[in-house]
Amino acid sequence: MSRTEEARRLAEAVPDPEIPVLTAGDLGLVRMVEEDGGRLVVRLTPTYSGCPASEAIRRDVEAALASGGFADAVVETSLAPAWTTDWMSEAGKTKLAAYGIAPPVRGPVSCPHCGGAAVEELSRFGSTPCKALWRCLGCREPFERFKCL
Repeated sequence: MSRTEEARRLAEAVPDPEIPVLTAGDLGLVRMVEEDGGRLVVRLTPTYSGCPASEAIRRDVEAALASGGFADAVVETSLAPAWTTDWMSEAGKTKLAAYGIAPPVRGPVSCPHCGGAAVEELSRFGSTPCKALWRCLGCREPFERFKCL
C-alpha cells in the first residue's frame, strides 16, 4: 500500500463525534490525500461550513495520521466544492438506518424503526444542524433524518 493510500485509510477510519457509527470515509469528508513537495497533505470538506464537529474531526484525523507514522502530515479544510450527501457511501447510509437515523434520500422518507412510509417532519432542526426531527405515524416513534444537501 502506498503512503497516500495508507494515509487515506487512516483518515477515513476516524469516527464522526456526533454520529459515532459513521466514519469520515462513510461521510465522504476526505476529499484529497496527496504528496506535495515531500509532505503529505490531507484535505477535508465539512458537511456544513459551520459544523461544530469539523474542528474535532480535523484534530482526530491529525492524531490518527500521527499514530500511523505520518506526524508530518498537514490536514487542511476545503469549503469548495461544498459537501453534498451524494458523497456519503452506501455503507454509511445503511449504518445510519441501523442506528435509527433516516439516511438522506431524495424522495419519500421511511421510518428507520419500522420501515413505514407514513411519516411527518416535526422540526427542520434536530440534535445537530445536519439532521431534522421526524415522527412515524405508524409505530409513533420519533426519529432523526439526515438532511439531503
